[in-house]
Amino acid sequence: MRWTLKPKPETKKKEALQQALQVDPIIATLLLQRGIKTFKEAKQFFRPSLSHLHNPFLMKDMDKAVARIEKAIANNEHILVYGDYDVDGTTAVALMASYLKTKHHLVHTYIPDRYDEGYGVSEKGIHFALDHDFTLIIALDCGIKAHEKVAYAKKKGIDFIICDHHRPANTLPNAVAVLDPKRTDCKYPYKELCGCGVGFKLIQALATNDGKTVQDLIPYLDLVATAIGADIVPIDGENRVLAYFGLQVINTKPRIGIKAILNQVEKTELTISDVVFMVAPRINAAGRMKHGNYAVTLLTESEEDKANDYATEINNFNLERREAEKQITEEALKQIEEQKEQNRLTSVVYNKNWHKGVIGIVASRLTETYYRPTLVFTKSGDKLVASARSVKDFDIYNALESCSDYIEQFGGHKYAAGLTIQEANYQAFKQAFEDEVHKTIDRALLIPEIPIDCKIDLKNITPKFYRILKQFAPYGPNNMTPVFMTDNTTDTGYGKCVGNDKTHLRLTAKQPNASSQFVAIGFGLGNKLNVISNGKPFKIVYSIDENEWQGNVSLQLRLKDIKE
Repeated sequence: MRWTLKPKPETKKKEALQQALQVDPIIATLLLQRGIKTFKEAKQFFRPSLSHLHNPFLMKDMDKAVARIEKAIANNEHILVYGDYDVDGTTAVALMASYLKTKHHLVHTYIPDRYDEGYGVSEKGIHFALDHDFTLIIALDCGIKAHEKVAYAKKKGIDFIICDHHRPANTLPNAVAVLDPKRTDCKYPYKELCGCGVGFKLIQALATNDGKTVQDLIPYLDLVATAIGADIVPIDGENRVLAYFGLQVINTKPRIGIKAILNQVEKTELTISDVVFMVAPRINAAGRMKHGNYAVTLLTESEEDKANDYATEINNFNLERREAEKQITEEALKQIEEQKEQNRLTSVVYNKNWHKGVIGIVASRLTETYYRPTLVFTKSGDKLVASARSVKDFDIYNALESCSDYIEQFGGHKYAAGLTIQEANYQAFKQAFEDEVHKTIDRALLIPEIPIDCKIDLKNITPKFYRILKQFAPYGPNNMTPVFMTDNTTDTGYGKCVGNDKTHLRLTAKQPNASSQFVAIGFGLGNKLNVISNGKPFKIVYSIDENEWQGNVSLQLRLKDIKE
């Protein structure tokens, strides 16, 4: 692991902010690192307000989208709400459909089958719309590259409204409206909304036209917060406001479908991290193992007993998903070792029998193991499909674009993408991808990095300090959990390996001539026991959290790494 200490802010700026807020200099440093320079910005950061959300009509084509939906309602048209099968897509469909049904009774949902139709707008979906007299399709979390499908639908008398957040191509589909903050001609002030977030802006615009305010839409924010967490979008700006209030809904009055999931996880107060690791995988498992419709059905259910039954079914899908993921990860790691590819700069593996629904998670696991850009392929029909994952600061989307001669179609983000190729092109693509990464990647990016916010002493960690630190949440990209470094640390002498397999490390850290000492837990750091033994000094990198034991709450250090 390489430890990277973030640059210190200018002393004058730090002192000015510290003075304005009357806070510890460490808190002022953390705020400046997050781009917060003034009292006003700090107030917005610590006290998010729904009034901080932007006017939805600032988004390009929003007026057209609203006008077309209002026309459909006035003319009693059938509206099809269409979305991707992952968490972002299914929450977006649940949000849009449940809102439109408060205004209009002819609303239906459609999620493409991951295996039969693949990602995005499908011909089968358009034929479904034709067969059932739908004249308007609202596509969520997909559609930005569906030029041919949208043109085909238009020819057949079906209009499209696209709500997407993926990067557009040079041209846009010929839809009635294309809502995507990443459009180059879109002046919307915040560019990092997820698909469900774009959907929320559309219902906010519809509500505004009906004389309602964003306060009336608070019950929908549990879905938006779930999508924000699951899609790993930045939690700053508008996303931070939506996540903050969405978490409040999840923890106080979630919709019946989310409540049914929470009944299974047995946790009282969920953080955004809990949403990512407990709620999102269950919703995702429906589309991975069976069909995304199961997730939409659960998220729009209004009867508690039915919701509990659906949640149990989805939980079973999640257990299946875990088993498949474990087996495929083991096989993929073995393939890399047997092919003696440890010295490559990329991991590209393929097995025609791997479950298409879990290759994305397997790609993430391989990236954790070898820490390099990774693609996991399986067979789908007569073609190969892959999930791609990247390492921090390397744009895998651009790398794939450079290999487009071998790719049928692809889409995604800087750190995650999906693609389809002809089986005959697999070896050529694999080599082209390796060559492109070899040519463009900074070798330092292939060593996992721990970004450290600042260096502190243990005496700086007080209950008051932690109370302010807690208000930095919700955490996520662009506002990660603060990470600290402390050197010249020793263990009080009782450090030991813990856990069933003794792979974790527990110690009590202290510094010379100081009374402060803290229990520290390092998951997966059992191999560092010798570094902390026999009174030897060491340095630690950690975040701070609370430990509750027998009704007592104390601060503890969550270790990320230890060095002599």
